[in-house]
Amino acid sequence: MSTSAGPEQGGAARVRSAPRPRTLKARTNVWLRWAHTYTSMISLLVVLFFSLTGITLNHPDWVFGTRETTKTVTGTLPAGWISGSAVDWLSVAEELRAQQGLRGRASDPRLDGQEASLSFLAPGYSADTFIDTQTGRYETTILAQGAVAVMNDLHKGRDASPAWKWVIDLSAVFLTVISLTGLGILLYLKKTRVQALSVMGVGAALTVLLAWQASR
Repeated sequence: MSTSAGPEQGGAARVRSAPRPRTLKARTNVWLRWAHTYTSMISLLVVLFFSLTGITLNHPDWVFGTRETTKTVTGTLPAGWISGSAVDWLSVAEELRAQQGLRGRASDPRLDGQEASLSFLAPGYSADTFIDTQTGRYETTILAQGAVAVMNDLHKGRDASPAWKWVIDLSAVFLTVISLTGLGILLYLKKTRVQALSVMGVGAALTVLLAWQASR
C-alpha cells in the first residue's frame, strides 16, 4: 500500500536553507587571488623580458649578441632645405630617411656657421649627419648595435617610442599589483604565514643592507 507525504512533510522537503553570504574576509581573499592570477598572466612576457634584460644589463662584459656595425654614407640634399639661416628640419629628416633608410627619432638639430647636423636615435641605433650648408652635401655615420644592446636600451627606455614608455609604466604597475596581491594572499595562509613572513623579512633586510653597501 503506497503512502504519500503530508503537506507539512512535502513543504519541509522543498524548503532549503539560504546560503550564508560570504564574509568580507572571504571576498577579499577571492579578489586577491583573481587579481594576482590575471595580472600575472597579462604581464607574463613583459615581466620575463625585463627580468632577462636586467641580467644582461648587469653583465655588460658578456659578448653574445653585442656585435656592432658602423658605416658611413654620403649624399646631397635637394635645393630648398635651407633658406638663409632657417633650416627646414622636417624636410631634411624625411629626405635623409628616404635616401639612406635612416630610422629612429630625429633629434639634436644644429646649425653652426657652414655646417648643420642632425641625429637619428633608436634603441641600439644612432645615425649622425653633418651637412655642408653651402653645397648641401652630407655625411652620415650609422652605428647599429647587436640584439642585446637593443634589448638593454628597451629595458631602460632609451631613445624608445612613447608607446614603449607606456609599456614600461604599465609593467611597473602590474609588478606592483602582483607583489601586493601575493603578499595579501600570503596573509590568508595560516599554516605557513609566520614562516613566509619571516623569510620575507630576512630577504628585505638583506636587500636593504646590500643596497646600503653598494651606495657607499
